[in-house]
Amino acid sequence: MPLGKRSVAELIGTFWLVFGGCGSAVLAAAFPDVGIGLLGVALAFGLTVLTMAYAIGHISGCHLNPAVSAGLCAAGRFPAAELLPYIGAQVVGGVLGAGVLFIIASGKAGFDAAAGFAANGFGEHSPGQYSLMACLTAEVVLTFMFLFIILGATDRRAPQGFAPIAIGLGLTLIHLIGIPVTNLSVNPARSTGPALFAGGWAIAQLWLFWIAPLVGAAIAGWVYPAVAGKQDSD
Repeated sequence: MPLGKRSVAELIGTFWLVFGGCGSAVLAAAFPDVGIGLLGVALAFGLTVLTMAYAIGHISGCHLNPAVSAGLCAAGRFPAAELLPYIGAQVVGGVLGAGVLFIIASGKAGFDAAAGFAANGFGEHSPGQYSLMACLTAEVVLTFMFLFIILGATDRRAPQGFAPIAIGLGLTLIHLIGIPVTNLSVNPARSTGPALFAGGWAIAQLWLFWIAPLVGAAIAGWVYPAVAGKQDSD
């Protein structure tokens, strides 16, 4: 499959992840009487990945996340030469997803993107007021575990056909853990889109949500092959 088509698939998939996951947080989490809450938002993020894994997994691999692409590259599963085009497509998709969400959300009286807009933050901008160190640790560790799940579930020695389910449920679980800490990122593209519309503090704190996921993913990319060994055809 040509790189251009794979990149477009990544753009669409990341659009869906940000629009669906962040949209559930902005539009539905606290909706009067029938709000979906933390559990619903966590499930929404998991469902975006699960559905896209079946929709575009056979096209682009369904990374939807610069950290996933970087982790797969570190593990020798993805060519370094294609890393920047994938990351570029993912970031554009994330911004477009946040942009469409902004258009919808701003149609409600009293909407204020600066109040959060599902942006990730630490310190006073952490949902639970967690410190910078706590948020950094959470993002590194949770990204590491997410990539470890991805690498294991997509290993050719693993049971075939179930990877999207494991990955989607894995993302749901880490959201259940991480939403109170940082609003959970583990994905620089997911963080960048909402931050651009929230502005101010969200942009100032965006650096953490690039560095921590990339570090956690790279560590997983090195650790998984050391633990599991090479796939038979590697």
